[in-house]
Amino acid sequence: MNKKILIVTNGFYPENSPRSLRATELAVELAKQGNAVKVITHYRDGINEFCHENGIEFKNLGKLTWPVPTIKGTGIIRLFWRAITRFSSLWFAYPLIQIVPLVKKVLNGESNYDLLISVAVPYPIHWGVALARKNNNQIAKVWVADCGDPYMGQENDTFKPPFYFGWVEKWFCRKANYISIPFEGARTAYYKKFHNKIKIIPQGLSFPELSQNNKKNEVITFAYAGNIVSYLHYALPFFNYLNTIETDFRFHIYTIDKDVYLNNLNEKTLSKCIFNDYKDRKTLLTELNNVDFLLHFPYKIGIQKSLKLVDYFYLSKPVLSFVATQESHNALEEFLKYDFKNQMQIDNVEAYYIKNVANQFLELTQ
Repeated sequence: MNKKILIVTNGFYPENSPRSLRATELAVELAKQGNAVKVITHYRDGINEFCHENGIEFKNLGKLTWPVPTIKGTGIIRLFWRAITRFSSLWFAYPLIQIVPLVKKVLNGESNYDLLISVAVPYPIHWGVALARKNNNQIAKVWVADCGDPYMGQENDTFKPPFYFGWVEKWFCRKANYISIPFEGARTAYYKKFHNKIKIIPQGLSFPELSQNNKKNEVITFAYAGNIVSYLHYALPFFNYLNTIETDFRFHIYTIDKDVYLNNLNEKTLSKCIFNDYKDRKTLLTELNNVDFLLHFPYKIGIQKSLKLVDYFYLSKPVLSFVATQESHNALEEFLKYDFKNQMQIDNVEAYYIKNVANQFLELTQ
């Protein structure tokens, strides 16, 4: 039986981010299966056409208007504005806290859905839904708060959120019917009293048809794509070790943080690097299909998992997971000689197929 489904998300097509991809793929697949899907998100150029083409109803969440503190000046002045920017986000969730009243307002009048899925990050999406959901109007029979990276239990930031946001997290967790997280290892990042609400639902993706390229490059070629700043605990030791490598190689880097590489790789190593801007996912997969192996840096504690691994696994390329140990150094030396016996083990890729993931959400309405 087809369902009436509402998705509330900050990120959506054509934005290029993990949470945008999560919400977009899910909305398209649920609509494809014949469900009535409405997406509430910010307006972006092309979104009306995209939703119309995919049978999705779009409702504008509204524009974020609160000014973002900017880092300006030099010396002490610059340090001051850096602190203001950093701690306004940490202490007050500013400026994304504005999402809370926007969500509450846009949900007024929405009701009688079978399923409501709110997609974070940012977490003010969940907080806004919790504020809007009343005893006399639950909006939907089932609310699933879909969480990517944890909030209070996060590990990819230098500073933890202040304790009072723990009260906010417990508040929205009490009101949600389910809390979905992408893998079992993240469970410990959430308050134990809500573990009974947690459902493991991995990232769902559609995959372009690619013929696996097993042809060996004349010069060993590897690649890393995406965010590097969250992985510096292992990336910096990798750069240091790579600077000592005499073997010829080609290192393809897809990044918006080029300075991190320029500041940590020596001139000889940089001469072997090819820098690229972020690309759309289909183009990226096509290009990664032509390298010999892929590079991965895990989170240090293990309660978060990089989304890029899903695409890495799909490509069936050897993956070097570097953790700054002697074993990692040895493995890198081996990989550069086309010896991949210590490659990362591949997950069951079918678990990430968007049809299977969409069905897991639908099962929560039974």
